[in-house]
Amino acid sequence: MSVTFLDPRAEPSRPIEAYDAALLDPNTPAAIALLANGFPDSVAFLDHVERALLCVAPPGTIVRRYAKPNASAPANSQTIDAIVAECQAIVTAYGH
Repeated sequence: MSVTFLDPRAEPSRPIEAYDAALLDPNTPAAIALLANGFPDSVAFLDHVERALLCVAPPGTIVRRYAKPNASAPANSQTIDAIVAECQAIVTAYGH
């Protein structure tokens, strides 16, 4: 019996745009939000992300943690307002 591999990737329909990750001043500490989506392991995954970020972030960088209580609903306005008011960047995580 043979196995056929089907590649689900398609050719991009739009031109690829360069991504500039330098959104923050590398010499200035910032507050970075980590938002877990409510799936199992999203918080555990963000634990690893936080450690990695703090290894390369400027000294004094703050990580603030947020979590959606329900994976199937968007973050509520209170959470979004807090992130906007308290942080300069956000990383969201999906767990399963």
